[in-house]
Amino acid sequence: MPSLRLALRVVTLSLLAMSSAAPAWAGGGPLGIDTQVAYDNGGIWKRSKQNFLVNGLIGGVLLGALAEGGEDRLGRTFWQGVDAGILSGAAEIGLKYVFGRERPSQTNDPNRWFTHGQSFPSGEVTTVSSLVTPFVLEYGRDHPAVYALELLPAYDAIARVKTRGHWRSDVIAGFALGTGTAYLLRRRTTPFFLSLMPRGVQVGVIKRF
Repeated sequence: MPSLRLALRVVTLSLLAMSSAAPAWAGGGPLGIDTQVAYDNGGIWKRSKQNFLVNGLIGGVLLGALAEGGEDRLGRTFWQGVDAGILSGAAEIGLKYVFGRERPSQTNDPNRWFTHGQSFPSGEVTTVSSLVTPFVLEYGRDHPAVYALELLPAYDAIARVKTRGHWRSDVIAGFALGTGTAYLLRRRTTPFFLSLMPRGVQVGVIKRF
């Protein structure tokens, strides 16, 4: 069932994020798992690689949506990614201002909420999760290899913790927000932002030429 798979993905990411740093997990934050970890901005965790992943996914989904349009399965999935990315991103920005949590790069206290911080939830993990989830839900059952896309938000979550951009609970919340938004929006027959586009965009660049 989709809801079961969603729950399993949240648990999996939680375990991955918690295993990414200190030997002792006891700490603060809403889940009691937040501690400031040893800073690591090298190798695959390098900040530039995180940016490349996020920007590449955003660009790929946008280009795919414009190229395919929304008249077939693949095109609708791309546009579901557009919906989920924009709406979860708006929600994430609002939550940052509401909670005002300081980042681990700003403080070693994970309980610093309602200041001027913008740590909770993780915007990048929200974005990556929201963009890959429509493809996982649409194609995972037919092509199990598609489930490997879940490694992307897992990687980004661990990288954001290692570079002290976020606490563990931030990335878990971002994963839940992005995945949950995509799951709920999938129920729409026509993706929201596709319905606002002119006919030419709805058909797609590839089909027009």
